Amino acid sequence: MGPHPAVAAIRLAVRRVLHDILDDHIPARQDTDHERPPAPLVLVACSGGADSMALASALAFEAPRLGIRAGGITVDHGLQAGSDLRAQEVVLRLRGLGLDPVEAATVTVGRDGGPEAAARDARYAALDAAAVRHGAAAVLLGHTRDDQAETVLLGLARGSGIRSLSGMAAVSGADGRYRRPFLQLDRQTARKACMVQSLPVWDDPHNTDPAYTRSRLRHEGLPALEKALGKGVIEALARTAQLSRDDADALDAWASQAEASVRDAAGLLECAKLYALPPAVRRRILRRAAIEAGAPAGSLFARHIEEVDRLITGWRGQGAINLPGKVVAQRQGGRLVIRQG
Repeated sequence: MGPHPAVAAIRLAVRRVLHDILDDHIPARQDTDHERPPAPLVLVACSGGADSMALASALAFEAPRLGIRAGGITVDHGLQAGSDLRAQEVVLRLRGLGLDPVEAATVTVGRDGGPEAAARDARYAALDAAAVRHGAAAVLLGHTRDDQAETVLLGLARGSGIRSLSGMAAVSGADGRYRRPFLQLDRQTARKACMVQSLPVWDDPHNTDPAYTRSRLRHEGLPALEKALGKGVIEALARTAQLSRDDADALDAWASQAEASVRDAAGLLECAKLYALPPAVRRRILRRAAIEAGAPAGSLFARHIEEVDRLITGWRGQGAINLPGKVVAQRQGGRLVIRQG
């Protein structure tokens, strides 16, 4: 008899991603010499919750069968009493699965962008550092289809455009470091896989704390949508994310190609040439220019870009536009100048 369907589903998802990782790294290893290359290392980011424990168990099962080393890292955000002890418990659980190396990283969470964004930034910084330190080929993240649906709705609420609606990418980060095998699986599948394997899981109280936007969305918003619209909302939102990502990628490529044609010999943006571009392409160029000038991407919203866009499409002699990061955008002699104020 084979494994439980939930266990089979998570293992298959991880196996596919591990094959992709091997395909990405085999050419680079073959170019060196004819000796057998070292086995790549893949880390799993694990909080101890059901999603990441299911991911860790699947990685521990699949990696040795493909000649891949498997390790794990848990991040202690220090936001709850006893978080250090809990992190050590997760380390022991990961080692019990046979993962090596395994470590706990302690971070200091700042305040920029709100508590959820600050914790996320600190967590990814720790994961990046661990990946570099261990020379990991990839870091697996346990985000599920439910997480994707929540991310799409949060992006919709911000009104930040199609890129926000594209949710989380299956592959992201420097050189494709982050991989999300579970984006096509629901949260209940991961939890069921833990239950049938008798894997202990930790339910983060922050996930049910109404002080956090994502928690309210998870426990109030999405259930209300399903009640009003029927089942299938989560699947539809996840599908919207993929379609939006495809469109956003195409528009980003168009904007990247068009940018050189709207700059003068000094590299300044020419308003007349910008005006001739489709709005979706033009605003991408403006956003990129603002970020290059020092505006933090996470603090740069659609309303900021719309204000800058009006310097091109609705020019009435208005003054400079102040953007996050002390960046200023103003129109001067038919040119759009975006720089640190």
